Amino acid sequence: QLQLVESGGGAVQPGGSLRLSCAASGFTLDYYAIGWFRQAPGKQRELVARITNGGGTNYADSVKDRFIISRDNAKNTLNLQMNSLKPEDTAVYYCRAQGILSSEDYWGQGTQVTVSS
Repeated sequence: QLQLVESGGGAVQPGGSLRLSCAASGFTLDYYAIGWFRQAPGKQRELVARITNGGGTNYADSVKDRFIISRDNAKNTLNLQMNSLKPEDTAVYYCRAQGILSSEDYWGQGTQVTVSS
């Protein structure tokens, strides 16, 4: 079964850190552009960060210098280190894998991140 499973979400105070992971099963991430998206209540889903199979990255302006995206091809996982979290980072975070040589497009089920004092 082809799927992405996120983990690592939770509740944290402003200024805190969380690390999200996304494990792929049934396919290898080597041939996919992968990234993290988030959706806050009442808002559209938005790109947080993306990483290519060559390691190139891009970030939303709102998370630059606070979040770090990385991929571990040996473990077939995608990670997102989130530092200096703010209440506006509260959202459901999703990982996504888009085929480089195909039209495949996979989404995880999402993991909740809540930043509140």
